[in-house]
Formats: sequence, structure tokens, C-alpha cells
Amino acid sequence: MSRRHADLSRWAHDHRFGAGNAAAERGTRLVLWITLATMVLEIVAGWWFNSMAVLADGWHMSSHALAIGLSAFAYRAARHYAGDPRFAFGTWKIEVLAGYTSALFLLGVAAAMAFASVDRLLDPRPIRYGEALAVAVLGLAVNVACAFILGGAHDHGHDHGHAHGHGHGHEDLNLKAAYTHVLADALTSLLAIAALAGGWLRGWAWLDPVMGLVGAALVAIWARNLLLQTGRVLLDREMDHPVVAEIREVIDALPGGTTQVTDLHVWRVGTGAYACSLALLTHDRALTATAVRSALGIHEEIVHVTVEIAHCDECTAPDT
Repeated sequence: MSRRHADLSRWAHDHRFGAGNAAAERGTRLVLWITLATMVLEIVAGWWFNSMAVLADGWHMSSHALAIGLSAFAYRAARHYAGDPRFAFGTWKIEVLAGYTSALFLLGVAAAMAFASVDRLLDPRPIRYGEALAVAVLGLAVNVACAFILGGAHDHGHDHGHAHGHGHGHEDLNLKAAYTHVLADALTSLLAIAALAGGWLRGWAWLDPVMGLVGAALVAIWARNLLLQTGRVLLDREMDHPVVAEIREVIDALPGGTTQVTDLHVWRVGTGAYACSLALLTHDRALTATAVRSALGIHEEIVHVTVEIAHCDECTAPDT
């Protein structure tokens, strides 16, 4: 066999960084169907019984169904295209992009809540407390059930230790986005129950829109945090992550102590997986890229390493 057609499989890299989160994919699909069923039930019931409270909550759930559906779609798309060579470092960022988009949806939900609450403060309207409370209790029950389902899918969302003795928090950001939508809806229902109970028992009609503003503020804070987390990953802005310092520590500890990092790039390619590209300057003629990869192997979250080594011919080796 000619060198041109030699088998290079032993040097090839698999760009499927992680097996995906099958539990999260199943969980988001189940939550999607529960949300859609509840949405349809409330819309039909609201139309049949001529209740605007029930009808409005049904349409409100449609926004969460859309966001959770996006999360479920992202898991499937990432799995479907996992072997597509057009994705240079795998398909995991499809999930992160879905999380970022869901965070934008959350901001929209917060804005809608704030707008409706201010409108009710400026223009108070009669509240049908019995129907509204029934809807809020139903919404809370559904979202608590969904939160338990998604909470059980956090098998990839907690800390992972590695051989060096450190642990870094690795979250499934797509799952976190779906979970945040469920929590936001549960919070809305819980605040509504408290406000409606106060209005019904005490006559505090103003409490309903005030609780709406409180809920809008909390949802906006959650959305902002999710945008920051997903945005950092999408922009590869993680050079302040502890794994970067650990890579430098490994290089500094190489035999001879004569190797320096001249260029380093680290970015995330999976929930708990990082790729790095580094250029080294060394006096050690025996140092090889294989030796560097082996040394970095103590950090199991570093799954893809590209090494460039330059030997210092002009400078003098340090005194020993």
C-alpha cells in the first residue's frame, strides 16, 4: 500500500465528545407532551366555559411548549448530526444554541408579564377569583410534575471529578433552559395563588399585578443568567476557566522545567469536555507532542489536544 493511501485511522480523532444526555432528551419530550396536553385542555375549556382566565393561561403555556419543544429538538438534532464531518468539533453547541434561544424566550415572557401587570395596575378589572385560582393550582401541579421529570434527567448536570483531584461544575445548558422555563411557570402559578388568595380573602386586588411584577423580575434575572452562561460557550469566552490554569500547571511541571506556553486556546466542545490548542517553546529536544498529550491526560475533561513545539536554538538553557 502506498504512503498516500495508508490507513490513518489510528491517528484520527472522533469528534463525538460525549454520548449525549439520553435521559434529558426523554425528559424534555415527555414534558413537551404534558405541556401541550395541558395547553389544549385549557384552551378548549376556556372557550367552552367562556373563561378568559383559563383561555389566557392556555395560550400562555404555548410559549413554554415552544421553548421546551426547542430543547427537545436540539437534543435530537445534535444526536442526528453527530457523525456529520461539517461540524468541526461535534454538534454539542446545537444544544447550547437552543438554550440561548430559550433564554430569549424567557425574556419575552418576563416582558409580557411586566406589561400585563402594569396594565392591570393602571386599569384594574374585576377578577373571577374561583376560576383564576383553579387555573393557577392546575398550572402549579403540572409544572411541579414536569420539574420532577426534568430534575431526574440531571445525570449529566452535576460535578465531575478527575484524576488530578479537582471537580468542575458541568451543566447541561439545554436541560437547564427547559428546567428554567418550567420553574418560571411554576413560580408564576405560585405567586398567582398567593395574590388571588389575598385578593379573595382580604380584598387586595392590587396584589395580583404586584406579584406579576415580582415574578417578571425573577424570570428576567434567570433569563439573564442563562444568556450569560450560554453566550460564554457560544463565543468561546472561557479562557478564565480553571481548566486553563491546570493546563499551564501541567506544562510547567514537565521534566526539566524548560518548557513555556507561547500560545494557548481552550474552548468547550461538550458538557464537560474541552479542546485545547497550544504552542510551546522548549529547550528539551526529547519533548514530543505525544508526551504533552500524555501529561495532559490526567485531566479527563481535556478530550482534544493540538500541540505545536518549537525548540529554542537561539537562547541559552538555564543553569542547572
